Amino acid sequence: MNTFIYNTPTKVFLGPDTEKEVGKIIKEYGYKKVLLHYGGGSIKKTGLYDRVVKSLEEAGLDFVEMGGVSPNPKVSLVRETVALCQKEKVDLILAVGGGSVIDSAKAVGVSAISNIDPWEFSMGRVKPTQTIPVGVILTISASGSEMSDSCVLTDEETMIKKGFNTDVIRPLFAIMNPMLTYSVSPYQTACGTTDIMMHTFERYFTHDQGFEITDNISLALLKTVYQAGKVVMKNPNDYNARANLMWASSLSHNGLTGVGRNYKMVVHALGHAVSGTYDFVHHAAGLSILFPAWAKLAYHSAVDKFAEVAYQVLEVDRSIAPKEAALLGIERLENYFKELGMPTRFSDLGIGTDQFELMANKYSNNGQNAITTIITVDKAKALEIFNLAK
Repeated sequence: MNTFIYNTPTKVFLGPDTEKEVGKIIKEYGYKKVLLHYGGGSIKKTGLYDRVVKSLEEAGLDFVEMGGVSPNPKVSLVRETVALCQKEKVDLILAVGGGSVIDSAKAVGVSAISNIDPWEFSMGRVKPTQTIPVGVILTISASGSEMSDSCVLTDEETMIKKGFNTDVIRPLFAIMNPMLTYSVSPYQTACGTTDIMMHTFERYFTHDQGFEITDNISLALLKTVYQAGKVVMKNPNDYNARANLMWASSLSHNGLTGVGRNYKMVVHALGHAVSGTYDFVHHAAGLSILFPAWAKLAYHSAVDKFAEVAYQVLEVDRSIAPKEAALLGIERLENYFKELGMPTRFSDLGIGTDQFELMANKYSNNGQNAITTIITVDKAKALEIFNLAK
């Protein structure tokens, strides 16, 4: 077992109508000037925006707002929002949305308080030491950013997608009303289910030994998500299934499933190269394409771990030998993604092979870098994965 530090400071409020308490919650913390940060306007169509504004006003809080956050959040909007926060002397940022909005808010927080350009953090040239606190009202079960130490941005000028990790940016609180996800489209629900599973898989597949509790937590979470994903695709208003997905979203990326492990997010890094090249590719769509391809090359290095996923999550019979079960599990996972409506090949999205070299260079920093988990993925291996997924 590896030595570890586990830090989860985010206070969670989960249940129906919890978003109506946001003003009271912020006021109890002592903050007075709020930035309301959101995406393309769906929160106005659903009435969530009005409920949040009413709650802020009833609590006597001043607020300014900045919408327009897009999938794969852009550093240019972060810069614009930083200027607004500094001008208005904002002391808390309220992110109402999913991972993109939350990541944008995190970047705004560290940049506004330090007066350092946000891209400096993404490129690893500067490490954040403080932030304007971020609170969250979660509207989709997916990225887990509502409790994570992670923030990913895209520079639209270079089309490079980069992230940074630090406990400094873990949100102060997260409000989770599973009913807010009833209106999430089937495709976005599928993307979220995929994202949750991938955050867990990437932590699970290591060579670390001796901490079975983390393996068992991961497998239980994966099994729950696998089953809940099926339920909500048939019945979008199933509260328990939506609640399980929402809580799993947080647990998959708040550090719990990585405790005691030396893990690296290699498939996520490959995915960043894809969505950084093709801006229309949803983060989860890149993962559903890349993970099965990576798994087909990697399973032989961790047959027993792949087999346990097959047995415990993907309903493969234990009478089947581990190596065969591992391969069957990968096949079943790929079919599960298809059943959800997720792409499993680049061709499903109309993407050819012409940018594979560019994507491999983005992933590997022109061949200089590689990531080692249960296998090492350098530029050549990245190209092999891309071609296997074509």
